[in-house]
Amino acid sequence: MTKENKLRPVMFAGTGSDVGKSIINTAFCRIFLQDGYSPAPFKAQNMSLNSFATPDGLELGRAQAVQAEACGIECMVEMNPVLLKPTSDQKAQVVLNGKPVGTQSASEYFLGRKRDKLFDEVMKSFDKLSGMYNPVVIEGAGSISELNLRDKDITNMRVALRAGAATFLVADIDKGGIFGSVYGTLELLPPEERKLIKGIIINKFRGDIKLFEPGKKMLEELTGVPVVGIIPYFRDIFIDDEDSVVLSRKRNKSDKNRINIGVVLLKHMSNFTDFNILEQIPEINLFYTHNEDDILNADVVIIPGSKNTIEDLLHLRKTGIAKAVIKAHKNGKAVFGICGGYQMMGEEINDPYHVESDTNSIPGLGILPVKTSLSKEKTTRTCSFSFIDTTERCNGYEIHMGETTSQHRSPLCKTEFGTDGFYLNNKTWGTYIHGIFDNNAVINEILKTFGKNTSEEFNVKDFKETQYNNLAELVRKNSDMDYIYKVLKQ
Repeated sequence: MTKENKLRPVMFAGTGSDVGKSIINTAFCRIFLQDGYSPAPFKAQNMSLNSFATPDGLELGRAQAVQAEACGIECMVEMNPVLLKPTSDQKAQVVLNGKPVGTQSASEYFLGRKRDKLFDEVMKSFDKLSGMYNPVVIEGAGSISELNLRDKDITNMRVALRAGAATFLVADIDKGGIFGSVYGTLELLPPEERKLIKGIIINKFRGDIKLFEPGKKMLEELTGVPVVGIIPYFRDIFIDDEDSVVLSRKRNKSDKNRINIGVVLLKHMSNFTDFNILEQIPEINLFYTHNEDDILNADVVIIPGSKNTIEDLLHLRKTGIAKAVIKAHKNGKAVFGICGGYQMMGEEINDPYHVESDTNSIPGLGILPVKTSLSKEKTTRTCSFSFIDTTERCNGYEIHMGETTSQHRSPLCKTEFGTDGFYLNNKTWGTYIHGIFDNNAVINEILKTFGKNTSEEFNVKDFKETQYNNLAELVRKNSDMDYIYKVLKQ
């Protein structure tokens, strides 16, 4: 790349969590690609139960895998060197450079003495990406003005300072309090960090944007920072989200004209993006629930992945959901399990190394004749597979700690690594493969089971490309791209 077309790194930071940083980052990844650049995403530290496997078998946050897809490149672990996967309200598994290095409490992680070493690891990843791609599109985490965490920062303004990144502050107007959140955030920044803030992006705006013109001017006068984007709230663009808060908006009522699929809401549910494509199939009505009646009335019950399978299974028993799932199965309803959900469907789960709990063994739901033993080592890999007896090649990925075995040989899938899962019948099966529902062979089998057929194949790749392009168009149209490029070329 020449000096003339080299852009400085750009960071999209936030006034808080769930303001839309990931989506904005994804949009600009696609915009830069469309404009002839070679962008790559970067988030130093991500806290999420949605993760993805790189082609070389390492683990990173799902959001950065999505952003890499928007950039038109394969994901690399350097795009998210530190991933925190909560195992409880107080503890999280720490994944460094794609591999788990232990489980720590919040105080152990944030108050530990190795923050500088961790930051050095983070910046090694950034430097590698910076040498390969142009520009590096950095996503911040949470709020950039958490005073109690400033000296422990390895992901927000410390990264921006080290990278010399032009930083844009993203704020969610839908939450209310836009003036206080933006002004307060900027006022709490020290001068050297404040200088990096080149613009404000107002996200999730509803109504007529023209009516906010006086507010825009007030905000600019108040802060001395230009508002460079006002992005409308949208419901017709579908991008994988990393924050489970979106699930609260997906608790739909049953639809007698469609196949009703209820995904069990687990306390430690992971990779809920497994079900996003199912939402796009006209014949399917998908919703998330922890209600017994919803489960009993659903045509299909899916038990999703979990970061703490044993604790989630115990919680299902305590709340009566486990009985409802078993009853639904006995009533002839379909029950599918993904990863941790697959483990729960078996006869027992053993934890000999106390990976998840102090319990050595607990009984499963007894729906599948399999047994699981949790292990210290994590399996992380992408895979291709054939589903049941189909010949179509499908794609997915595995991220799990444990092996599931059975005396009965009845695999659900055949992969390049051998076999996966257990197939009892077309209404009862389990698998370790995430992304299994992103494949037409699997979707069509479900539709056929319930007497429905699709008129045409659903092309997942084309669908995703359309969504990235639609998102880029929306953000480009509602941002001052001339100003943003001017800043990035300085």
